[in-house]
Amino acid sequence: MKSLVNTAGLNEDQKMVREAVLEILEATLPKEEIRRIDEVKEFPLAAYQALAESGFLGLFFEEQYGGAGASYKDLTNFMETLGYHYAGIGQAVMITTIYAGGHVSKFGSEELKARIIPGIIDGTIKMALAMSEPGTGSDVAGLKTKAVKQDGGYVLNGTKVWISGAHMADYLVVIAKTDPTAERHQGLSTFLVDAKSLGVSINPLSMLGRRTTHANEVVFEDVFVPEENRIGEEGKTWKNLMKGLAMERLGLAAISAGNCYRITEDAAEYAQQRIQFDQPISKFQVIQHKLVDMWIMAEQARQATYRVAELLDAGDAAIEETSVAKIIATENNFKVSDIGLQVFGGSGYAMEYDMQMYFRDSRVGPIGGGTNEIQKNILAKRMGL
Repeated sequence: MKSLVNTAGLNEDQKMVREAVLEILEATLPKEEIRRIDEVKEFPLAAYQALAESGFLGLFFEEQYGGAGASYKDLTNFMETLGYHYAGIGQAVMITTIYAGGHVSKFGSEELKARIIPGIIDGTIKMALAMSEPGTGSDVAGLKTKAVKQDGGYVLNGTKVWISGAHMADYLVVIAKTDPTAERHQGLSTFLVDAKSLGVSINPLSMLGRRTTHANEVVFEDVFVPEENRIGEEGKTWKNLMKGLAMERLGLAAISAGNCYRITEDAAEYAQQRIQFDQPISKFQVIQHKLVDMWIMAEQARQATYRVAELLDAGDAAIEETSVAKIIATENNFKVSDIGLQVFGGSGYAMEYDMQMYFRDSRVGPIGGGTNEIQKNILAKRMGL
């Protein structure tokens, strides 16, 4: 059926990017391939490399390192398009370019940027952000991984968990405590760690959804990191983490918004084909209203997300709007998949249909990237509560 995504407000270049990205993904990651890699928990490597070879990963980075220096709206359009085709490819791109690569591009030395960013752009370097720990998920300031300074670098010890994409990473961006005596939000530093370094162990975890970029446990045992691989100033990571949150949450919202449309279209197409009581179920008002509710939620997610992009492009910090967009888009993504599963009925619960995958994949949205409860804590503070 015709796409329900309204591209009004996008300029001609952005519409061309959308068309080109979808053409690449339809060729390298068709529906049957998505089902296969979800089943076997395989990274969408062919699609990822095709996007890199076409230059799309350069959107995230400055021109001096081979990037395109794209606007936030350009990035939102790109990430929404990925999420529309398949949330897993959006996640795969985001892990390297935003979660991990963002630390290098924003806070790395010139030498580090020149060494790493071109490889991210051409797809030869994949990365992952190792931040969460078994006892500190939302409580990042309480992390226990330590980096002890020694001649020429640091020695890392600790365990990270829920680290998406670590099994595919060439490098890990690791947040560690360099000053154990510092207050909670102080004494944190960021390091670029070669994933093949002696003492690094990466253990895949079995998760409900997002199987193609699945989570991992990462253990560091006396891992040496050269001093030139420290990202930013020692002990100043908390401030840098806060600066990077807008793009991370914008990316999550954009992927979720795009995915809302895909789910709605699939449900509408099924409803038009499914015959009950001698007519398509799409003729029943109760089903029509469900589909309209899904479309409304997709539009809500999209509008909240693009509002953030416009504010960021205008130089606004968009703190409240970013948290609002993340909440709306990720929660709507799950609600849309839940309604879609109901529209499919018994077929929605069957593994041979994609709706169960949408349902599984969307559930992590309100949890990852700063839980939606944490987003509400941020908003409560902004309200002066």
